[in-house]
Amino acid sequence: MIEDWEARLREHGFRITPQRQLVLEAVETLRHGTPEEILVEVQHTASGVNLSTIYRTLEVLEDVGLVTHAHIGHGPPTYHAVDDHVHIHLVCDRCKKVLSIPASVANDFVHTLQSEYGFQTDISHVSVHGRCDGCKALDPILEADDPL
Repeated sequence: MIEDWEARLREHGFRITPQRQLVLEAVETLRHGTPEEILVEVQHTASGVNLSTIYRTLEVLEDVGLVTHAHIGHGPPTYHAVDDHVHIHLVCDRCKKVLSIPASVANDFVHTLQSEYGFQTDISHVSVHGRCDGCKALDPILEADDPL
């Protein structure tokens, strides 16, 4: 589990509760999870927890910097633990697999946005949609439409 999570909550004036611990553990177990997926994971241990508790807890954990979210699909946000390596999400639109890659692969792009447009990018919320290698092999016709 994230080091000093209890201290981080206390520093921001929040109490340590079993629900907060369970939600943080679920986020770390799932690696990427929607509030509904986190609820299912938490309910393995605490069946009385409801979805509104999950949303409130995720909001607190995000406010103190323990979790963050990205909009990986068209539905609810996907949460993951904040760790030392910021990453970008590659999302396969066919099989829905999510691959996390180092944010450093976008350094040139981020630099261009800053230098040419004055825009500072929060790369931790970036998701790139497309087809993974496996799905691309299943639909080779799509490669002809590839703009790159």
